[in-house]
Amino acid sequence: MVPPPSSNHQAIQQFLSSVLSQSGTSALPYSEDTKWLIRQHLLSLTTTSPSLEPKTATFTHNDGRTVNLLQADGTVPITFISVTYNIPVIIWLFESYPRHPPCVYVNPTRDMIIKRSHPFVNPSGLVSIPYLQNWIYPSSNLVDLARELSSVFGRDPPLFSQRPKPNPNPNYHPNQSSLGSVGNTGGGGGYPRPIVRPPQYPPYGSGGAAGKVEAEDAAEVYKRNVIDKLVENVHGDMLQLSKTRQAEMESWFSAQSVLRGREEEFNKGLKEMRDKMEGLELHLQVVLMNTDVLEAWVKENKGKLKGASEDIDVDNAFECVDVLSKQMLECTAVDMAIEDAVYSLEKAVQEGAMPFDQYLRNVRLLSREQFFNRATAAKVRSAQMQAQVAGMAARAPRYAT
Repeated sequence: MVPPPSSNHQAIQQFLSSVLSQSGTSALPYSEDTKWLIRQHLLSLTTTSPSLEPKTATFTHNDGRTVNLLQADGTVPITFISVTYNIPVIIWLFESYPRHPPCVYVNPTRDMIIKRSHPFVNPSGLVSIPYLQNWIYPSSNLVDLARELSSVFGRDPPLFSQRPKPNPNPNYHPNQSSLGSVGNTGGGGGYPRPIVRPPQYPPYGSGGAAGKVEAEDAAEVYKRNVIDKLVENVHGDMLQLSKTRQAEMESWFSAQSVLRGREEEFNKGLKEMRDKMEGLELHLQVVLMNTDVLEAWVKENKGKLKGASEDIDVDNAFECVDVLSKQMLECTAVDMAIEDAVYSLEKAVQEGAMPFDQYLRNVRLLSREQFFNRATAAKVRSAQMQAQVAGMAARAPRYAT
């Protein structure tokens, strides 16, 4: 088929871009991820079948809902008994298109009737050919659908023209054949014939003119076949490119999910590092405070040993600065002494110097005393920590830098 003029093709492109880009209440009920594919399907259909024109119209569903949908309205050419006819059809694109097949109706005119008991067309004009029943997304499309309609209807036309009625027009001329009388010559008339919308061919002449027309028809057929082959190749390339792009998009989505996981891990590690840095800063402040305390103690006790006797009692070498420190020192000393005593008792049992039952009694008594000392030490340690926190709060401005 000859492609439509470029101006008409551009007008169809602008029309489809306009209606598919509308938003709000006037938007067509198609999902955003399929609008581009719907536009491409309709453009390809108008390129290969210029007689089918995209439009928008109101469709009423069986449940009474009305919705504004896209349709392709026009004719599908068929060849029946070596004669070309045009079958008027309407192809509705439902809301779920292209994931689900469109809805096709034959659209008979006033002088046409639908063939009874047609295998693929019911009395209301609804078409149900195998291509629609075996619709596969995304490979199925409108171009192949139109070709399948032409092939199926060419084998069994769904429409016939009614018997022609007498023409009351006095200007009627016998050589102007009506739709119902084409192909109905001789005395065997009265049988319905397929609808006739023949294309406009040049009139046949005599002699070499007929051969010229036949040559032009052959050239036109060859040109149409070449164009159909090119369109088929381009369509195959588009499908392959679409599959490639879909695979690339899936790989990009996978990479995106991996990057998001890494981002979460990085943020988690960064938060842990910041928390650890805050803990180290707090520990540094404690160390600085203890350093000041030790330096002050060294300065205070630096000259006390000068002139003193060399015989110094170890127990009196250190003096506790407060009651809590003295109590902590006593509890710690008792705890360590009990540890040494238990160790010695264990050695005595292993060497056989002490009966085992006496060992158990002594260990039980020492463990009880050790438990109370450790509990006291824990309470003292808690009180000391509270005192240190209070001291740190008082010295905070000093160590802020």
